[in-house]
Amino acid sequence: MTLTGCEMPNNEFWRFGWPEGITEQSQAMRELWTGSVIAALIVGVAVWALIGWSVVRHRKRGDELPKQTAYNLPLEIVYTILPFLIIAGLFFYTVVVQNKVQERSDNPDETIAVNAFKWNWQFVYPETEGPDGEPVDTVGTSSEIPILVLPTDRTIRFELASADVIHSFWVPEFLFKLDVIPGNENGRDNVFEVTVQEEGAYVGRCAELCGTYHAFMNFEVRAVSGDDYDAYLEARESGLDTFEALEEIGQPGLSSTTTPFESLQNKNIDQQTSGG
Repeated sequence: MTLTGCEMPNNEFWRFGWPEGITEQSQAMRELWTGSVIAALIVGVAVWALIGWSVVRHRKRGDELPKQTAYNLPLEIVYTILPFLIIAGLFFYTVVVQNKVQERSDNPDETIAVNAFKWNWQFVYPETEGPDGEPVDTVGTSSEIPILVLPTDRTIRFELASADVIHSFWVPEFLFKLDVIPGNENGRDNVFEVTVQEEGAYVGRCAELCGTYHAFMNFEVRAVSGDDYDAYLEARESGLDTFEALEEIGQPGLSSTTTPFESLQNKNIDQQTSGG
């Protein structure tokens, strides 16, 4: 609890292996992670110190049985209450961060429909209209990684759906993942919001073991400026495909963070043919 009054440092060392995070919501999760690890280290050091003290102070000095502390009521109360307080503190701050991360605005700036299927992704922009009268979308294949284009500094609502089994939408730099559960019979609402703060290309994955080609169910998030995002959607509405529209706004048309399954297959075949 004392640590909550301090500003959590944000560098590679203090993130303890976590990505930096590129969304507004990810900052709260990073701080919770850093604070939890520091608290765990403090408890660990205290326990190690007590073990070391006991080893040195109560090492065997003869055959006489040392003084016993069984049924020591004050001691038992202490080591019952302390773990409860630690767990209660971690639970409290976890709930606070969880509620913050799952907040939804009444009117998000953008809405993206994410449809998962074995074994790829479809990204639909519901508020657009292509030449065929249908919303603009991007669908991944075994030979092409689907690219999800997002604007920075805008509230983006993701509405997730699955066509078959349970998948999980995960972008490591979001520091957040959400299971994509088929149907809504169980009352679960697969919706969350983020505000991306940094432009760039980031790999996305399915984080739920969903079948044979689960490991290749990747996609790419391409975060661009708001103006470039608007230009991208305008290009898509005019009839350009994902590759052409990205090239139109000065972005690479193909994924740069991950490789499609078919390319990996061809690479393995080439290596086997050449004896590699």
